[in-house]
Amino acid sequence: MTDTATTPGTAPRPILIRMDPRDNVAIVANDGGLPAGTVLPDGLVLVDRVPQGHKVALADLAAGEAVRRYDVVIGRTTQALPRGSWVHERLLQMPAAASLEGLPMATAARPALPPLEGHTFEGYRNADGSVGTRNLLAITTTVQCVAGVVEHAVERIRRELLPRYPNVDGVVGLEHGYGCGVAIDAPDAVVPIRTLRNISANPNFGNEVMVVSLGCEKLQPERLLPPGSIPIGGPSDAGAPLDVVCLQDAAHVGFQSMVDHIVARADSHLQRLDARRRETVPASALVVGVQCGGSDAFSGVTANPAVGFCTDLLVRAGATVMFSETTEVRDGIAQLTARAATPAIAQALIDEMAWYDAYLGKGQVDRSANTTPGNKAGGLSNIVEKAMGSIVKSGSALIGGVLSPGQSLRDRGISNGLVYAATPASDFICGTLQLAAGMNLHVFTTGRGTPYGLAEVPVIKVATRTDLARRWHDLMDVNAGRIADGQASIEEVGWELFHLMLDVASGRRKTWAEYWKLHNALVLFNPAPVT
Repeated sequence: MTDTATTPGTAPRPILIRMDPRDNVAIVANDGGLPAGTVLPDGLVLVDRVPQGHKVALADLAAGEAVRRYDVVIGRTTQALPRGSWVHERLLQMPAAASLEGLPMATAARPALPPLEGHTFEGYRNADGSVGTRNLLAITTTVQCVAGVVEHAVERIRRELLPRYPNVDGVVGLEHGYGCGVAIDAPDAVVPIRTLRNISANPNFGNEVMVVSLGCEKLQPERLLPPGSIPIGGPSDAGAPLDVVCLQDAAHVGFQSMVDHIVARADSHLQRLDARRRETVPASALVVGVQCGGSDAFSGVTANPAVGFCTDLLVRAGATVMFSETTEVRDGIAQLTARAATPAIAQALIDEMAWYDAYLGKGQVDRSANTTPGNKAGGLSNIVEKAMGSIVKSGSALIGGVLSPGQSLRDRGISNGLVYAATPASDFICGTLQLAAGMNLHVFTTGRGTPYGLAEVPVIKVATRTDLARRWHDLMDVNAGRIADGQASIEEVGWELFHLMLDVASGRRKTWAEYWKLHNALVLFNPAPVT
C-alpha cells in the first residue's frame, strides 16, 4: 500500500509504503529519504530525518511494544517512540527464532494453479532429457591445485579452438577450493563432493564431462564421479570411461605439455557440442533458481514480489523453480510448512531448518549473523524483516520438493514445480548449490547493488529501486523500482521478467552479466573439517 501527499514549498512529496493495514510502521520510498518536519499523508509530522527504505512509526510506540511490518512482529522497541519517529535496528530487539515444533503441516489447501500453455524457448536438448539454455564445455577440477593450469588451458581453448566451433557458447573451468587438505571421510564431506559432481552434470554442459586431476589429491576422480553417478555423453557413450587428464602423469614433461594435453582432449568434446542445435522446447524445460543479494527494504516490496508472481507463471507453465537461502526463510518456516504439498515435504523443510540451526550453533552464532551492514543501511533492521521480504520470491504455489545442500533434482526424482533447495544465504554458495541442483537460468534481485554473475548459466539481475537501475543502467536487466514509483504493477513486471527469461534462455538476449563477462568463482559449501 502506497500513501502520498504534497508538502508545501520545495519539500519532497512524501511517499510511504505500508505492507499491511495492521502494520504500525511504513517505509519511506523517496530517493534520499525525508527530512524531519515533513508532513506525512495523514498529517503526521516526521520527528526525525528518515533515510530511504527506513521505517517511520505510524503510531506512538511504548517501550517493549511489538513493531509490525508485513503483519509480522519484526521486533520490540527498546524505548518509547512517538509517532513520526525513525524506527531502526538500534531501537529494536529481535524476536527469538520460531520453534520448529507444532508447525502447520501441509495445511494450506488450495487448488493447483491453472495451467499456462503455449510458451516455448529455443534450447539444447540433452540425452538425459534435460535442456540447456547455453552450450558450454565445462572442465571439472578435482582439486584447487590444478586451477592455474586449467586457467591457461581455458584461455588457449577460447583463443585457438572456439573459433572453429561457432555453435559452442564458451568454455568454463569449474574451479573451486576443495579436494585436498580436508577430512574427506567426514560425514558432511558428502556436501561439497556431491555439489561438484552434480555441477558437472548441469544441463548447460550437454552431458560432456571432462576432468582435470592433479593425481595425489584426496578427492580422486573415481570418488568424485563413480560410474553411473551422472549422465555422460549420449546413449552410445554408455559405460565409456571418464575422460581424465592427470597432471602428475609421467607423460607430462613440463607445464606446457600439461596445457597441450588439456587442449587436445577438449577438442573431441567441442566437436560433439558443436553438432548440437537449438530447438523449440516448452517453457516447462526451464529450471530457474531465484536468489537475492545486497537486499534492502524494497526487496520485499518490488523485486521479490515481481519474481514471486513470475515464479507462479513458471510453475503454471510446468517449469521448475528453486528458492533457497535457509537463514532468510527460517523466520517464515510456518508459512513454508503450511504450503508444503504433503506432510512429508513439510517435515523435510523442518529437517533442513534444524540441520542449519545446529550448523550455526557449532560456530556459536545464529541466524542474526546473516544481516549485513548494507542490509541495515537499506532499511532492513534484522533477519526477521529480511526474511519476510525474501520469502515472497517463492510465489504462492505449493512446495513440491526439498533438496539438501548439493543434491540435484535428478537425485530426488523431481521434474517440475516449486522446490526448496536448502543453501546458505551467501550469494556465491547459494548460486553454486543451485547450479548443482540443475538450474539452467538464474534470477538475482538486489537493492544495494552487486555485479554478481555466473559463467555457467545466464543471470538476470533485477533492481529493487529506480535509482539503482538508473545508476547501474548497464548492470541491471529489469527495473522493479517502477512498482514503488507507481509506474508499473507487480503483475506487469512479473510478466516482463517471464518473457525476458524466455528470450534469454533462447539466446535471443544476453544479460548484462553475460555481456560484460562478470563471473564469480564457484564456492563449495563445506561444513566438514579442514585438516
